[in-house]
Amino acid sequence: MVSRVRPEPRRCRCVPMATFGLPPGGRPIMTALSFSVQERSSNPLDMLEQIVTANDWIFDRRSDHEMAAEAPGKWCDYGLYFSWSSEISAMHFTCTFDLKVPEKRRAALYELLALANDKLWIGHFGMDSEDGMPLFRHSVLLRGAPGASAESLEDMMDIAITECERFFPAFQFVLWGGKAPAEAMAAAMLECVGEA
Repeated sequence: MVSRVRPEPRRCRCVPMATFGLPPGGRPIMTALSFSVQERSSNPLDMLEQIVTANDWIFDRRSDHEMAAEAPGKWCDYGLYFSWSSEISAMHFTCTFDLKVPEKRRAALYELLALANDKLWIGHFGMDSEDGMPLFRHSVLLRGAPGASAESLEDMMDIAITECERFFPAFQFVLWGGKAPAEAMAAAMLECVGEA
């Protein structure tokens, strides 16, 4: 029988986001962490657990291979789901929106997802086929790397939440405003200039 011993938690300290600059919009999305120990865990969920805890987000470490969390956003709360495969050294990450797509609007939303995916560098939008929930997905291969860094995991979550926030208005325009996908995308991408 093999017993698993959890590694000792690494000591970390929160670093104000001002140290690193602010994302577009001027609002920090998450607290940055600085690890005092260079050693990286072979399971990136250990580090993700520390990052999520430092941000005071609700989370559930379901197993050594799965973790779920909830992150607050400007438009809604996002469900974060992390799955680690040690066999292929890959982290699969999903960020779900807190909204359901009515059956009659799914075709329009699929078209909008394709338009949004054209504007992404990393990850992609999709829709859960069972419950019609829009989501953002991304996988990271870590084979040959000494392990995931806190910075790469923070970036993975930050990019997902930033892209979800950026496209949320377009989803709302299609689902509840009755706009065509191209029109919704154009309206959502307008940036306000000046002051009201």
